Amino acid sequence: MKVGYFLNTYPVPSATFIRREIEALEVQGQTVLRFAARRFSDKLVDQKDIAEAEKTVYILEGKLSDLTIATIRELLLNPVGIIKALPTWRKLVANSGGGFARHAAYLMQAASFRQKASRAGIDHAHAHYGTNAAAVVMLARLMGGPQYSFTAHGPDEFIDTSANSYALKIRHASFVVAISNYCRSVLRDLSQTDEDRKKIEIARCGLNLEDFKPSAPITADNFNIVCVGRLCPQKGQVHIPAAAAALRDEFPSLRITLIGDGESRAEIEAEIARHGVGEQVILKGWASNEEVRTFIATSRALLLPSYHEGLPIVLMEGMALQRPVITTTIAAIPELVDDKCGWLVPPGDHAALVSALRDVLSASPQRLAEMGQEGRMRVERMHDIKSLASDLSRLFGRKS
Repeated sequence: MKVGYFLNTYPVPSATFIRREIEALEVQGQTVLRFAARRFSDKLVDQKDIAEAEKTVYILEGKLSDLTIATIRELLLNPVGIIKALPTWRKLVANSGGGFARHAAYLMQAASFRQKASRAGIDHAHAHYGTNAAAVVMLARLMGGPQYSFTAHGPDEFIDTSANSYALKIRHASFVVAISNYCRSVLRDLSQTDEDRKKIEIARCGLNLEDFKPSAPITADNFNIVCVGRLCPQKGQVHIPAAAAALRDEFPSLRITLIGDGESRAEIEAEIARHGVGEQVILKGWASNEEVRTFIATSRALLLPSYHEGLPIVLMEGMALQRPVITTTIAAIPELVDDKCGWLVPPGDHAALVSALRDVLSASPQRLAEMGQEGRMRVERMHDIKSLASDLSRLFGRKS
């Protein structure tokens, strides 16, 4: 069968797990076509992401007239489909409290996607995240397009669930993927019927473990910590300079490298300057997947002091590379991390973050190795991309 993946923005450096998911499906014999509303606005640095962009059909790329023509064509050639979609579209607008122009754009994107999916012979459409991408594939389905599903990650998606019309999107979906127990629990609460609750399946995000060979043992003189992720308020990197300042006298060789970029960069730079930790905290910017793996493999531990996450892929990457992790007690993270493979701290708790960093910097290589081995075993058991692809292939073949 042919599956069409529809994303809002694709590919993006912070969501390489979607690209890996598609690649794993293709290895198992699925035909996957890529669609997205728009391109990533910054420069892509990973060669695989660059190649992926060339394979992607962009709905909003080119002239506005192209989208307008697609909408007019839908009105003329598929008026019954438009009529079927309009009541649900009106509910989307009402639930969001307005945003007529934004939702009109979703309807136009849905018309364009339905036509492209029809021409390509797509049997099933799948969206990542339950926000606007899910709205587009749902409207396309109601117009007569392919059956659809979507993967929900949380927790940002769940901030305003009524405005995002989750009950509607679940009702019309063939199935819905939750990436964790936490996520499934939220989606079940948002469903309105037992039938809809039965549609929610857990398919945990995964890694191609062949790309994550166990790293060399951590040496006693390795005081390098790495933090990977988009620089944004949700990730909590702004707290790292103060923690580094609290520990630099005790651990003069401490280095914390932040890989990524984003809207919090200026604030983090200001914190680095305020605490005088320019030698201890280094902003690397975006890096390729291979470079990220090298940074993690040559570190003592992975740090991710987030406020809002679903279940971060980078934690799986760090654990697959046999590195302990320092992260926070939010959402689904405790489903993967505990004191056998890392440290969990409350988000925004300076004292707890400093204490966890001190523990990892003081721990013996033997203890760190044992934690790394435990982390690797958990990822092998719960987050192998081959298992994810098998689960999705089975679900895609299921009829609504």
